[in-house]
Amino acid sequence: MARILAVDDSVSLRRMLVHTLTQAGHQVTEAQDGVEAVGIAGTGAAVQLVITDVNMPNMDGLTLVKRLRGLPSYKHVPILVLTTEMDPAKKKEAKDAGATGWIVKPFVPEQLLNTIRKVLD
Repeated sequence: MARILAVDDSVSLRRMLVHTLTQAGHQVTEAQDGVEAVGIAGTGAAVQLVITDVNMPNMDGLTLVKRLRGLPSYKHVPILVLTTEMDPAKKKEAKDAGATGWIVKPFVPEQLLNTIRKVLD
């Protein structure tokens, strides 16, 4: 299965994500914000998918998407935005930054896993 980087400032949401993803056979690395995620990416840690929140302290998810897209090893890695944001302008901004998909919280585990399967195929 896939190695996934899960980025969210909410510990409880990361726990739910880790549980859902590991139950489906994925390996998950966690980051609490964009700064930590960029640090993990900078170590050369190979992941096949990034899931990030938008609203986080230190570095928000859209800035994270742009930063990751600037790294050669992350140019083609799918990035899913998992957020409570429903603003179409934010969604367009995420797409313009390089996000692959947009999922609104709270997520339904089966829908999330189906989306992951689609972007990894």
